[in-house]
Amino acid sequence: MIAEFDKGTIILDEWPGDVPLPAEVKWDGRVGKYRCLGYFYSELKRILPNLIDRAMTESPPLNVNTSFKLRKYQEAAISEWEKNGRRGIVVLPTAAGKTHIGLEAILRNRKSAIIVAPTIELVQQWRENIEKAFNMHIGQLGGDEKDLQPITVSTYDSAYLFAEKIGNRFDLLIADEVHHMASEKFSEIAKMYTAPERLGLTATYERADGLHELLVPYMGGKMFEMGYEELTDFLSGFEIIRIPVELTDEEEVEYNRNREIFLSYLRRYHVNLKGTFDFQRFIMQSWNREGREALLAWRRSREIAFSARAKIDFVRYVMSKHREDKMFIFTEDTETAYMVSKEFLIPAMTYLTPGPERKKYLDLFREGKITKIATSRILDEGVDVPDASVAVVISGSGSTRQFRQRLGRIIRPAAGKNAIMYELITSGTGEKSTSRRRRRGVPNRMSDGEA
Repeated sequence: MIAEFDKGTIILDEWPGDVPLPAEVKWDGRVGKYRCLGYFYSELKRILPNLIDRAMTESPPLNVNTSFKLRKYQEAAISEWEKNGRRGIVVLPTAAGKTHIGLEAILRNRKSAIIVAPTIELVQQWRENIEKAFNMHIGQLGGDEKDLQPITVSTYDSAYLFAEKIGNRFDLLIADEVHHMASEKFSEIAKMYTAPERLGLTATYERADGLHELLVPYMGGKMFEMGYEELTDFLSGFEIIRIPVELTDEEEVEYNRNREIFLSYLRRYHVNLKGTFDFQRFIMQSWNREGREALLAWRRSREIAFSARAKIDFVRYVMSKHREDKMFIFTEDTETAYMVSKEFLIPAMTYLTPGPERKKYLDLFREGKITKIATSRILDEGVDVPDASVAVVISGSGSTRQFRQRLGRIIRPAAGKNAIMYELITSGTGEKSTSRRRRRGVPNRMSDGEA
């Protein structure tokens, strides 16, 4: 029996009659051979000991060594990974050092590895950390680079695009922010790569749509988890201060007018919005004139709540109070981020900001040459800025994941550091319930009122 790699799948010229045919292996009449997805490679090797393996590209052992030391919980996580057959997902809060767990997996594997991450900033961060830890050249896919090496970092998009060509090149697959891999598109990475060893890393494994459960056959499922409360000795102390702000008279009139247009439509057509999926259906069905007007009114009322003038005034106060501290100002939408940028003459980072410009801003931020950055959602995941200590959330979604990630931007440990997050809520609007939803599962270190 011969196994070969073919565009993200394994093909076999025959199947032994004394071995039951797994459901994952199908007869492909087009080529007259058996076929299965790449992820099933290691199981084929187990159940077919006489297999002639031409599927995987041979990877010589890597001479990797490093001097970093793991914390106890990091050692526990990697130990569970090994007990689980070197497959599975580690869930730890943002700033808990998931990268070091990935480095240790590479060290123990000592063979080829591909690390996938959702943004070019995270790819570059992984590349720098691996090069520093192992003192070797690291390849990169994405960000206008196509450099394939025994250890390669890649964006999810590039790993997906090249899966058919390079899916058999790596012994270890590490997926940072692995919840992204549960999407229909990126789950193809987990399915098409043959890597026998797999490690997923995330601060927020569960998805509202439940698709995270689909990762279990491909990544091994969640096998280690710890929360903020269990890691207080390793993270910066922090406080979350919730600040209610009021609309101006003009803002309140416009907000209420638009809100009533939206609610009247829901009442008239008996539309019940209980969750994200209901709202997505509402958007898809808003094809008539009244529906479009209702949707536009909802968007306008949301904009008013997000960018209330009192929020901008409070940002001015916080910037004055924390003049010397490094601060992120988070918004849900791009327009508000640019408004803050213009108001206070500080850089804005959004999805429209080119990659080199983002890197320049973050480098200047690390060096202390700039201390304030306004951003929409581009910094919600993974960026390592150890000495950022203040965050202002002007607006955000109801996602607990987003809220935890934003908190994680400021609680990376540093000597004498006590982080503060200010969460601004526009009174009399839907932001109050949004705030309540996103704070579920976040430690209750919160206070209300004036800062």
